[in-house]
Amino acid sequence: MKKPTQYKLMILLGIGGLTWTVVSLTSVGQSTQTEKDFNVHKAKNAPQQKSPRKANMELKELTKKEANVILHRGTEPAFSGKFVKHDEEGIYTCRQCGEELFHSSSKFDSRSGWPSFDDQITDSVSSKRDADGRRAEIVCAACDGHLGHVFIGELMTDKDTRYCVNSLSLDFAPQADTETTETAVFAGGCFWGIEHLMKQEPGVLSTSVGYTGGPGKSKPTYEQVCTKKTGHAEAIEILFDPNVVSYEKLAKLFFEIHDFTQLNRQGPDIGSQYRSAVFYHSEAQHQTLNTILETLKQKGYDVKTELVPASQYWAAEVYHQDYYTKTGKAPYCHVHKKIFD
Repeated sequence: MKKPTQYKLMILLGIGGLTWTVVSLTSVGQSTQTEKDFNVHKAKNAPQQKSPRKANMELKELTKKEANVILHRGTEPAFSGKFVKHDEEGIYTCRQCGEELFHSSSKFDSRSGWPSFDDQITDSVSSKRDADGRRAEIVCAACDGHLGHVFIGELMTDKDTRYCVNSLSLDFAPQADTETTETAVFAGGCFWGIEHLMKQEPGVLSTSVGYTGGPGKSKPTYEQVCTKKTGHAEAIEILFDPNVVSYEKLAKLFFEIHDFTQLNRQGPDIGSQYRSAVFYHSEAQHQTLNTILETLKQKGYDVKTELVPASQYWAAEVYHQDYYTKTGKAPYCHVHKKIFD
C-alpha cells in the first residue's frame, strides 16, 4: 500500500484584496527524506573534539553520554555520578585528555548532587562566562573539555569556592601506596607574590594564601591581621608531590623570591604580618631548613627568617586567592633572584 499523500494549504493575500490560494503536495516519503537530510546536516555540524592545547596530547574516545557533557556542555542528573560519594585518595583527571585537575584533599561534600572541590591543581582549570549569561563555566585548561561550573560566596569551605563538576568529565588515579603528598607553609611579605611565583613550580598540586603564627583560636580577618595585634603572618600553604619536587627545592625557591634579610617587612609592606618565616611540619623539614640557613650565612647573608613549628593555618578571604592570576597583574615586591647552584 502506498503511503498517503499530505496536503499543505497556504493562503496568500495579494494586493487589492485578491486572494490567491496555493496548494502544495508533499508525500510522507519526501518529508521523511527531508528529515534524514536535515539530520545528516546536523551530524556533520555537531561539536567535535577540539585539538588539545598541549603538543603531543591524545584525546580519548568518548561515550555518547560523556560527549554530551564534555563536548555539548551538558549536565548529568544530580546524584547520578560515580564520584559524588567518592572519597578515595588520589588525583581526579580530565576524562578527555588525562590532565590532572583536582586533588582528593580539595574534595568536599556540598550535598549538591555533583562532585565538589574548593581548589584546583595549579592552572589546570579555566573559567569563562556561561552561555546563560549568569554562571561561570569551568573547562579543562588543556583540552577545553566542559567540566561544570564554579561558584564563589557560598561559605561552604574556608576557600569559599565550589568547583561543581560532572562525574562524566572525570577520571580518577588512585594514590599508590608508595606515593604521598606533603604540606609546606612559607611567609615572606605579601602572600599574593609568594603564591604567584611558587605555584608555577612543577609538583605543586595546590596553593592557598592565608594567616598563621598567631595565638588566637578563631579565624582572623584580613583587617584584623593588618592591625598587627593578632600575631599572624601572611603565608602560603602548599600541597606538593615529593616525587616530583622536593621540600628542599621549594624552600630554596622561597628564599630566592623574597628578601630574607629584612625584619618585619618586605619592600614597601611594613609590619610583623609581613615577616619572613617558615612553618615546618616535620623534623625532616626542620633539618632541611637549618641546612639552607647555614648555607645562606656562609654566603654572607644576614638571615632574619624565623623557623617555627607549624600551627593553625587559616585560609584568607576568597578575593586574596590566586590574586595575580585573576587580575593579570604582576608582583610588586617579589622577583626570582638565583642564589643556590
